[in-house]
Amino acid sequence: MDDKTVHQHVLDELAYAPMIDAAQIGVTVENGIVTLSGHVRNYAEKGIAERVALRVRGVRAVVERIEVRYPDNPAIGDEALAERCARVLEWDVQIPDDAVTLKVERGCVTLQGCVPHYHQKAAVDQALRRLAGVTDIVNLIAVKPLVQPAEIKDRILAALRRSARDPDTIRVHVDGDKVILDGCVDVWSERELAERAAWSAPGVRAVEDRLTLA
Repeated sequence: MDDKTVHQHVLDELAYAPMIDAAQIGVTVENGIVTLSGHVRNYAEKGIAERVALRVRGVRAVVERIEVRYPDNPAIGDEALAERCARVLEWDVQIPDDAVTLKVERGCVTLQGCVPHYHQKAAVDQALRRLAGVTDIVNLIAVKPLVQPAEIKDRILAALRRSARDPDTIRVHVDGDKVILDGCVDVWSERELAERAAWSAPGVRAVEDRLTLA
């Protein structure tokens, strides 16, 4: 698919997404790589815009350069924002107590610590992204391996067999706590499914996606 068509499809998909103001987002496409610019009303919209662009057929990657602006909210100091973030993490049952520390600088929240599962690392990001005042999140939380590489591979393959239409086209390699996905898929959603299966395995700290669209 040529870049002009991909560009129009991304614009149309952004306009179709009800939770973002597509008029404030700029889109350029070069060799299937989409660059998003402009500004949004909160940090959560940045993630939505990126996911919307990624699900368009023909998009190879997304470069996100969107700025967060809070037009309707008064400025929130870093100290007050840090207190809000700490409270949200304390209330979230998915996140182990005292597993995560955070630092706030000009609205950018940096997260550190260690958790046993990747979904817990993602839950921290998810819990904070909708807080007013957050302009960016740097998630440096480590995932501590709990199982052996062979068990990680078996769990991922089992998850793919339960969900993928043709799991045999996807190859899984495990190198320590890193998972490498290779092979091909028919649609982008199958690629996302494979990534989710890999990230869901306990002990996985990194996923390298080499899957291509058939």
